[in-house]
Amino acid sequence: MMTRQYKPSLVPVALILTLVVLLATLFTGQQVAQGMTGIWQLLTGEASPYQSIVVWQWRASRALGALIIGAGLGVSGAVFQSLVRNPLGSPDITGFNVGAFTGVLLSIAWFGNLYWMSVLGAILGGLGAATLVYLFAYREGHSGFRLIIVGIAISATLTAFNQWLSLSVSLETAMTAALWSAGSLNGMTWSKVLPAAILLILLMCIALAMNSRMKLLEMGDDTAAALGVSVNKSRLALMFVGVSLTAVATAITGPIAFISLAAPQIARRLENNASISLTASALVGAMLLLAADFLAQHAWQGITLPVGLVTISLAGLYLVYLIVREGRL
Repeated sequence: MMTRQYKPSLVPVALILTLVVLLATLFTGQQVAQGMTGIWQLLTGEASPYQSIVVWQWRASRALGALIIGAGLGVSGAVFQSLVRNPLGSPDITGFNVGAFTGVLLSIAWFGNLYWMSVLGAILGGLGAATLVYLFAYREGHSGFRLIIVGIAISATLTAFNQWLSLSVSLETAMTAALWSAGSLNGMTWSKVLPAAILLILLMCIALAMNSRMKLLEMGDDTAAALGVSVNKSRLALMFVGVSLTAVATAITGPIAFISLAAPQIARRLENNASISLTASALVGAMLLLAADFLAQHAWQGITLPVGLVTISLAGLYLVYLIVREGRL
């Protein structure tokens, strides 16, 4: 007698876990909410002005920023891993976030620490890195493995350039760049979160609208072309959306590793699906970044770490796992 294998649905599981972490992020901590009564007072507006400011002005904006940025990084990783058909093909590995870092460094060096100039610099830097990778990897077409290798080389080159640039600018500029490069959600106010959220949601909607083309490209360039897809135009458009998602997220928080690398693969395994889902990757990315930020704030008493340090620690272990797994295939 055959037994039917139980496959848990990702959406309700991810939503429940995200809600649990969100409530913990909002209401955990001293002098914020004392038990269920304190939480109820915060929800009904009966808490003190100090408690309301801490929770709804500071923590809620930070939590929403983590959710939106995590979702954007998850979608960006899904787009690139789908295009190169390799779980290592994420913006972390192929150097697009390093290119965004280069753009922000140049923006800070030329124009000072201006928020929207940093965002523009990150987008241009990320697109510049993607252009270099695309051109150097082209050999009568693109292969996923070649894109990854060229991306690693471009990333190493840009990392060296960033270090040289950091040593060449003034001490104040170098310190600003060093703090930003750690990747942090500190100081995430509503005035920063809302414009970035609109831009990231718009880019994610464009990615979802191109989901059918992305699935056809996963079948191979020849098959996609036979089915009427303009391969080069579609790949360039998807790369633009993916790079823009990474660049906007990087401009707001600094480089945050691991999310775009791991979220699509975790989502694919949870769904037990051969292809990568953009929606599931967004859900897992949002949950991962929110949970990592909670750890960064509360895992060490009295110390708040940049969330980028937490995610990059997890990324090292996950990368070793992927390399070992890919080597066995």
